[in-house]
Amino acid sequence: MPPAGGSRDRQRDLRPPESADGEKRTLLTFLDYLRESVVRKTEGVPDDAADTPLVPSGTSLFWLLRHLTAVELNWFVWAYEGHDGPPWEDEPQSGGETREQLVAAYSDAIARANAVIEACDDLERPGARSLRSTPPPTMRWVLVHMIEETGRHAGHADILRELHDGSVGR
Repeated sequence: MPPAGGSRDRQRDLRPPESADGEKRTLLTFLDYLRESVVRKTEGVPDDAADTPLVPSGTSLFWLLRHLTAVELNWFVWAYEGHDGPPWEDEPQSGGETREQLVAAYSDAIARANAVIEACDDLERPGARSLRSTPPPTMRWVLVHMIEETGRHAGHADILRELHDGSVGR
């Protein structure tokens, strides 16, 4: 049941991407589609509401943006910049950011991740995070994992948005 005053109107959905040329382009196109889907779920939600957990786990729309920003950096960028640990301690916490700030940080992490992906000329090459792993997963594995990770959290965003105002859709 949607919250009082909510509606069951479908948000303007993104359609799944068309096919792309080559394996890397196809994987990146689907990852970008899911990234955009998460961002769109935060549109029009007041900052205080988007940062309020709606489920017992403590997950909120803003928590998802913080988490996915850290995950992008962790899997694609962090090791290439010479850092030893993950880009966050435990789980990302609320810092009172606005949607605009969180989307900008996520967009920056995505741009940095995409630069690493674009520079990869062989999907069998180890991914950035895997520079510290044994045996290292390939860039292909990292891309597929990030599609799974972002897709799972896009589903969480769907549910959180529906709980917020009744909006449904991809």
